[in-house]
Amino acid sequence: MRILLLEDDRELGPWVAGGLREEGHVVDHFTDGKEALLASMGQDYDLLILDRMVPGLDGLAVLKSLRASKDTTPALFLTALGEVDARVEGFEAGGDDYLTKPFAFVELSARVNALGRRREGAASETSEPTVLRFGDLSLDLLARHCERQGQTIDLMAKEFKLLEYFMRRPGRLVTRTMLLEQVWDMSFDPTTSVVETHISRLRAKIDKPFGDELIRTRRGEGYVFGR
Repeated sequence: MRILLLEDDRELGPWVAGGLREEGHVVDHFTDGKEALLASMGQDYDLLILDRMVPGLDGLAVLKSLRASKDTTPALFLTALGEVDARVEGFEAGGDDYLTKPFAFVELSARVNALGRRREGAASETSEPTVLRFGDLSLDLLARHCERQGQTIDLMAKEFKLLEYFMRRPGRLVTRTMLLEQVWDMSFDPTTSVVETHISRLRAKIDKPFGDELIRTRRGEGYVFGR
C-alpha cells in the first residue's frame, strides 16, 4: 500500500516508516501537518497514519479537512492521547482506527493490514478496475501481467510500477522528481540515472517492438504517456 505517515518524533517517525517499508509498503513520511494535507490532496493514498500532537496543523485537523472534501481514505490515529474522550473525538472526525503510544510494531502492522483488507473489499464492491488499458496496451494489476497487441510483455517489478504510474496519468506531464518520489520512494537526487535507465528499458519493451511511441520525453520538463 501507499501510506501517508504524519509523525514529527525524530526517532519514532523514521522507525515506523522504515518498518512499514520493510513490509513492502511505500511510505511518504511528513513531520508537518500542512505538507501532509497538501500531499494527500494531490496523491491517492491507501492509508493515512496520523499523529494528533503535531505542532500547527495536527492529525485531527488534517483528517477533518480531508473528510470535508469527501476523501474516504482509511485513517489510523497513532498518538499518545489515549483518553476515552480523545479516542471518541478521533472517531467522530472520521478516523477508522486508533492506536495509543507506546505500542508494539507488530500490532501497528496488524492494524495497517486490516485496514488495507477493508479498503480492498470496498474497492471490489465498487468495481474499481484492476486492469488498466490504453489503446492496445493492457496492464493487469492483480495478475501482474502486461500485454500489447496480444503479446505478453515481461516486466521487472519497478518497470511494472513505472508503467502503472504512467497509465494512471495519460496525457499528463510526469516529472523526474515525481517518479523518484512515487516509484522509487527517493528524494530528489540530481546524480542518479535510475529514472532514465528504467524508462529506456520500458520503452524497449512496450514501444520499440510495436513501432508506436507511448512514452514521450519533454526536454527539460519530464515525460508524457499517451499519443
